[in-house]
Amino acid sequence: MAKAKRIYGCTECGATFSKWAGQCGECGQWNTLIETVLESSTSGGSGRGGWAGQQAQIKTLAEVSIEEIPRFSTSSSELDRVLGGGLVDGSVVLIGGDPGIGKSTILLQTLCNIAQKLPALYVTGEESQQQVAMRARRLDLPLDQLKVMTETCIESIINVARMEKPRVMVVDSIQTIFSESLQSAPGGVSQVRESAAHLVRFAKQSGTAIFLVGHVTKEGSLAGPRVLEHMVDTVLYFEGESDGRLRMLRAVKNRFGAVNELGVFGMTDRGLKEVANPSAIFLSRAQEAVSGSVVMATWEGSRPMLVEVQSLVDESHLGNPRRVTLGLDQNRLSMLLAVLHRHGGIPTYDQDVYLNVVGGVKVLETASDLALVAAIISSLRNKPLAHDLLVFGEVGLSGEIRPVPSGQERLKEAAKHGFKRAIVPKGNAPREKITGIEVLAVTRLEQALDALFE
Repeated sequence: MAKAKRIYGCTECGATFSKWAGQCGECGQWNTLIETVLESSTSGGSGRGGWAGQQAQIKTLAEVSIEEIPRFSTSSSELDRVLGGGLVDGSVVLIGGDPGIGKSTILLQTLCNIAQKLPALYVTGEESQQQVAMRARRLDLPLDQLKVMTETCIESIINVARMEKPRVMVVDSIQTIFSESLQSAPGGVSQVRESAAHLVRFAKQSGTAIFLVGHVTKEGSLAGPRVLEHMVDTVLYFEGESDGRLRMLRAVKNRFGAVNELGVFGMTDRGLKEVANPSAIFLSRAQEAVSGSVVMATWEGSRPMLVEVQSLVDESHLGNPRRVTLGLDQNRLSMLLAVLHRHGGIPTYDQDVYLNVVGGVKVLETASDLALVAAIISSLRNKPLAHDLLVFGEVGLSGEIRPVPSGQERLKEAAKHGFKRAIVPKGNAPREKITGIEVLAVTRLEQALDALFE
């Protein structure tokens, strides 16, 4: 009888060791090593050495075909945008997000629509077939073509998929799937990694596009080993509040398209609906101009998007004034307040500063610097900014206003939504006049502050 091999895997980073230790030697975390029993293989041959026994071929880069990879639509323009233009045969897409955010909903909608034209298979390890059917009926989706299977054994899933030959397959979720070759419980590091490896291998061999649903930790990152994100082709994250109406789907890794591409959806009683013009949604402002509010143009993937930035500056009664941000970088705020004091002569050391991006959007690019400063000054002086004013630009530590990428496209998006005036870096000033909007180019923070209340 073959002797079972025991290894110890880290639940944080996925590293494996032959002996147990209190601390992981790779990531430094304590008490994260879990014992796993591996059954030794007696087949002699390796099924992992190649795909279907094929020998690897070597080519020069000049010999490799560079034809564009064919794609097919998911019947959702926003999902196609995030994926880089559609699904690629043989690709593996990992979708993560908080519970109840809409992962299963959008995949069920997508597969029901794809199944009308192409063979599709929905594999669920968390729900019964009746539960999936009830959700599909509630969302008023076409039910006659999509095939559903409830299974958690990866070997059984692969065998059924080889017989059914689906063009697209969903596995919900990867944390519930296990392999019979391992003795550990489902959801463990080794099980998640082994199950994902089986699915990736099957996708590359058969050309089936696979969606994997992944759980997230309380910090918001995908649960399980980090190696899971390296094994797949695309990683998508759902953003937004589960009790809110808007959902943002962001690509953080994409081998077939741009990263940081953003798709916007609205949650309704009929499921997730596409938001074709997100700027109009995020600009649902009050009719009257209020202090501490300004609109900026952020760049998400391949398109500009207008969002409202709000600030509240109030007298602090604490020894250390509060600096709170939602959807923004808190360290960036501290830096901008220091620049504002040094080069603008406006101290905030005795003020609490709160910043928020309306709609739950996360804005981490430096183009938001000038808009944040404008919102802070407006709230501090209690002077509303013009309702049709747009502000964007990067603020340097020496008080200079630096240009940002795609300035022309941002201005054109603002003009399309009726903005009449814009304060931008001099490097982003348009060479030709943009109809309907007056552009004021500045090079220093002092010039920008003087131009805000003209």
